[in-house]
Amino acid sequence: MTAQSWGGTVHRDTADGIATITIEHGERNLLNPGVMAALREALLEANHDPAVTGILLTGAGEVFCGGLDLPAIRAGADPREFARALAGVLEVFPTLTKPVVAAVNGDAVAGGSGLVGAVDWAAAVPDAKVGTFEVSVGVWPMIAQVPLIHRIGARRAMENIAVGEPFTPQRAYEVGLVQAVTDDPIGACRHWLGLAARAGAVGVHRASVYALAELSYENALAEALKRFVAQFEDT
Repeated sequence: MTAQSWGGTVHRDTADGIATITIEHGERNLLNPGVMAALREALLEANHDPAVTGILLTGAGEVFCGGLDLPAIRAGADPREFARALAGVLEVFPTLTKPVVAAVNGDAVAGGSGLVGAVDWAAAVPDAKVGTFEVSVGVWPMIAQVPLIHRIGARRAMENIAVGEPFTPQRAYEVGLVQAVTDDPIGACRHWLGLAARAGAVGVHRASVYALAELSYENALAEALKRFVAQFEDT
């Protein structure tokens, strides 16, 4: 699956029920509107593929994702087009019915850290930086911050966002942005997806976690009761 007009490629390969989606665009796997459109399409295609039980997101080479292609924006590309494309990718994650994980094979910064925050589970190599850096160059990471805030809370997210210093892998683990720090993040992710695949209902009800997280405690319980009853009505 090749992004049109912009350059960069998103690969999707499926083996043993796991769809591996790989971002490939230069040394830093930067995101432009074409790459992000291809990424969104790959996620949705994998989600609708009956042969897929889980989705694994990673980057080519030694970097997970360096975020938006700032050199292209500085060269005259419309930053609003980039921001809309990033929001369009990030909004897909809570709606997926398949578990989705990130094998953080290298730095995941700016919009790349947003992708890490958007998945269900993430494993990072010991030397990966994870987080935003935009404040250090005079820009607020308005879109990329959203998954971080929702995943680890505003106060912990501010530890990174407000100073523009990405988390170390250990700190990313401590705040809950990644669940494992390992030399083999792909192996760790595949193991987790294998465990998740044991229960066929995991994918069907995955989105409930994100839906209930947006509700008040009382309303979440009421909605959860409806969804619980529906499980048995559907069988």
